[in-house]
Amino acid sequence: MFEIAGLSLLAFTLSYLGVIGLRRWAESRQILDIPGERSSHTQPMPRGGGLAIVVVTLAGWLLYALLGPAIFCLPLLASIAGAVLVAAVSWLDDLHTLPNRVRFAAHGVGAILVILGFGYWQNFSIPFLGPLYLGWLGIVITFLWIVGLTNAYNFMDGIDGIAGGQAVVAGLGWAVLGRLSGEPLISVLGLLLAASSLGFLRHNWPPARIFMGDVGSAFLGYTLAVLPMISAERDSHLLLVGLLFVWPFVFDTAFTFLRRLFKGENVFAAHRSHLYQRLVIVGYSHRFVTLLYMGLALIGVILALARSLKVDGSAVAICLIVPSLCLGLWLFVFREERIRAIQRRFGETS
Repeated sequence: MFEIAGLSLLAFTLSYLGVIGLRRWAESRQILDIPGERSSHTQPMPRGGGLAIVVVTLAGWLLYALLGPAIFCLPLLASIAGAVLVAAVSWLDDLHTLPNRVRFAAHGVGAILVILGFGYWQNFSIPFLGPLYLGWLGIVITFLWIVGLTNAYNFMDGIDGIAGGQAVVAGLGWAVLGRLSGEPLISVLGLLLAASSLGFLRHNWPPARIFMGDVGSAFLGYTLAVLPMISAERDSHLLLVGLLFVWPFVFDTAFTFLRRLFKGENVFAAHRSHLYQRLVIVGYSHRFVTLLYMGLALIGVILALARSLKVDGSAVAICLIVPSLCLGLWLFVFREERIRAIQRRFGETS
């Protein structure tokens, strides 16, 4: 227990101090996020603070694997190599904007490295229906899961605190799950993610003083996608767990992507039509929206842990609660937009 507390405190402290240094460096080099019409901020802001999360998490995890009871040495190195590649390309993108194809290529190579190291999902357990055997489709699903969450996390990093807050909740969820299942690599990685993200969040909590940048958001998305692959048991239910831990980000991204696709919009162009962005547009603060998404993610963590512990009724609860929350979030945004539209119409006619 004391070792866990010490590791958490050390990761938090190093990340917190590292972000201070990165902020000063970014300000001196004019590495700033300049607000545009699709931005949710109004002042130039230093970016790249997520590099502290990357360095602290990977250094701590690699050190633990070398000194502790490491499992799957070669797959572990493959996953770290993929994380370094994703973070490095994203860091370059923060410094000098790169073409989308370069970033997507790096995400794809990172996914392939994980598949080569840990394998892929060969079956998926569906509540009430049992296991669904995927065959070669498992390779495609695993690839899309890793690349998709890497990009989804990047898309969702649009207001103060939301990406760091989600990482703290999901990281703690993995730390607890790894502890309960006797998977030290999972537990330590989850703990490092949560502690280093919390150290960054001290600077990014609304109102933010520095942004995470693609280096942080892409790394977090990639790592949270890889975590379900690390288990020595290779239990397919961990894919469901990984999804539940970050379900608000997955739902918001998928819903927005499909909505824009059906409207004939360029789905790769910058926009402000995510559900969380729409809440900010209608007047809710960054703090409120960030806390809302953290609360929704926490519900997902509780449901996932209940399922992992085989609590009676947990499968029914997941099938009922998560779709209800998805619908509720959309209806809440829709209602608030309608109210704002009516107020604007009355204001124009008065």
